[in-house]
Amino acid sequence: MATCSLNDLLGLQSPLEGALQEAESQEERERLVLEYLEKVNGRAAGLRAPDFSPGLEWLNTDGSLSLYRALSGKLVVLDFFTYCCINCMHILPNLHALEKRYSDTDGLVIIGVHSAKFPNEKVLDNIKSAVLRYNISHPVVNDADATLWQELQVSCWPTLVLLGPQGNLLFSLVGEGHKENLFLFSSMALKFYKERQEIKEHRIPLRLYKDSLPPSPLLFPGKVVADPSGDTLVISDTGHHRILVVSKDGQILHTIGGRGSGWKDGGFSECLFNSPQGVAIRGNTIYVADTENHLIRKVNLDTLTVSTVAGTSNQGVDKEGGAQGEQQPISSPWDVAFGAPGVLWIAMAGTHQIWALLLEEGTLPRGSLLAAGTCIRFAGSGNEENRNNSYPHKAGFAQPSGLAVCSADPWNCLFVADSESSCIRSVSLTEGAVKHVVGGERDPMDLFAFGDIDGKGINVKLQHPLGVSWSHKEGILYVADSYNHKIKTVDPKSKSCVTLAGTGTAGNVPGPSFTDTSFNEPGGLCAAEDGRLLYVADTNNHQIKVLDLETKMVSVLPVFSAESADVVDSALPLRINNPKLPKSTPNVRLAPLSVSPGRTLHYSLDLKLPAGAKLTEGAPSFWFLFTEGHDWLLTGQKTYGEIGTLTKPSQIEVTLPLQFPSADPELRVGVCVYYCTEGTLCMMKSVSFLQPLHTSTRDTSGSSTAPLLLSYAF
Repeated sequence: MATCSLNDLLGLQSPLEGALQEAESQEERERLVLEYLEKVNGRAAGLRAPDFSPGLEWLNTDGSLSLYRALSGKLVVLDFFTYCCINCMHILPNLHALEKRYSDTDGLVIIGVHSAKFPNEKVLDNIKSAVLRYNISHPVVNDADATLWQELQVSCWPTLVLLGPQGNLLFSLVGEGHKENLFLFSSMALKFYKERQEIKEHRIPLRLYKDSLPPSPLLFPGKVVADPSGDTLVISDTGHHRILVVSKDGQILHTIGGRGSGWKDGGFSECLFNSPQGVAIRGNTIYVADTENHLIRKVNLDTLTVSTVAGTSNQGVDKEGGAQGEQQPISSPWDVAFGAPGVLWIAMAGTHQIWALLLEEGTLPRGSLLAAGTCIRFAGSGNEENRNNSYPHKAGFAQPSGLAVCSADPWNCLFVADSESSCIRSVSLTEGAVKHVVGGERDPMDLFAFGDIDGKGINVKLQHPLGVSWSHKEGILYVADSYNHKIKTVDPKSKSCVTLAGTGTAGNVPGPSFTDTSFNEPGGLCAAEDGRLLYVADTNNHQIKVLDLETKMVSVLPVFSAESADVVDSALPLRINNPKLPKSTPNVRLAPLSVSPGRTLHYSLDLKLPAGAKLTEGAPSFWFLFTEGHDWLLTGQKTYGEIGTLTKPSQIEVTLPLQFPSADPELRVGVCVYYCTEGTLCMMKSVSFLQPLHTSTRDTSGSSTAPLLLSYAF
């Protein structure tokens, strides 16, 4: 069967597009499309699309699909996309709306054809995460080698190709902003082919990948910031469409939104977000980049309310700005950062620019006096480029996704993670000049200069970095090198870049050292004010990882709801410092045990969860030993351990010292369990076992013959 490319279709479709622009009514537009279909249908035999290559990986289906078998008799919309592309994200709402209007039984099927830009995007597991993150419910094929892309001669992301019921090429829509024509072409094509009885109503066998997603306290967390006081963290729980304010130990203090996606201001329990990303906190105020709502939101922790301060909820195309916040349309804000005085900086990924929201009256570098509330472009022409320039409006960015303000001399700048150019840039807060720091390439049009190479300046290669954080204490920049699954450091003075943590392979192993630890597309990070801890939003692992920069240890922040704020230390479960249990923890007093110096005690934990509950992945449960006034008991002991499963009870051993400095001590065993039931948050429950020990003059040294059972039902 002969096939053709989009270039063969161009000569037919171009006159139609010109005529549609001149049409004065919807009726005329529909007539023009039907006349076009008559013409193109007559050439159907010569305008056939190639079929999907055999052996490709499919998602959201029961198996592979064929244009000329399973999809025969359907109007097929091919969406050529790559999941890093902001423009591809912009058309997803249009595709969702089209799916809502026309189902497969109506004769329309959408197929996502994933054609990767970055090597990391060719991996099926990473595409799975994107399908979940963007709530894609139509079939997706991993065309990792871009075979269909090349056969059809597709030239850019996104591209939509509409096929008729015989696999014949009908229309092509390149780029975003074609919703009206997408619906017009689809509705007229269905009408045209239904009248010819060529549309079939059979169902396409779907098996949505999202149905296999287990419950999790976090879902694709995008960004994390620490309050300067160090007491709280703010997490954009992007997949749950909410903002969480948690203690440094992980206890949820405020849940803001999360009842589904949408736009609604008001109290914390009634407000709605849509895939929020960047967050910035100052005092009792949080600003949020509400990405897919195209809004900047303000969270007031005093009044427990959310309000909109910039954006109209419609995706903006304005690349200049200057209106008051709520009258100014904006496009996919991805990160926010506080500047001084009174400026909120915005990484406007959708228009490839850096914007500013004036929180109070003031001026921007090289600018005039602006009224409070003004939302305006500061840097970036709006062209997707890696172009540096002394004049900020002439510079070009490529999907800026992470911001960090550095007020220290000599920089006084805004560091930018410019994701699509795979480099780190700086924007002077004195004169506005945009400069290169590391990564990318000298050619401003080359957006394919990526890799995983440490070094200096232009020799550094990153892969789609999404987050940056400035360490005031160390004077270095931390970078979430997202598609390399690494955390790196950049010294802006020497322009040197080195890997701090991560194996370079996607995974979820909090290893014994930074280089043994694995991440999965970390999207944001934040250095604590004291410089000791680095918090990482490990996005595809649905976790916040904590890197202790002094001990070089890594832990997972357990995110949980609890009745008491008096919780265990944040670095658990991989290390324990001064562990504490909630005040409400039940205490189980065991029968006194007669012991002699040198004896080894064996305990076995027998724990029971509520029916249907499971231990929470990513917040490992654990036990630990402690005493009150008898620390000598624990000298040389293993004082904590993880509880990985309930089917194989955890074993605890305590070898008593040869000398007892005091008589009748008490040994305590603390247990913290994180578990989830379907549809709930991860809950933390705890129990404490108290074991009185009575010294004995009789020689009972050596191991006990059977373990002592520590049993409790949560």
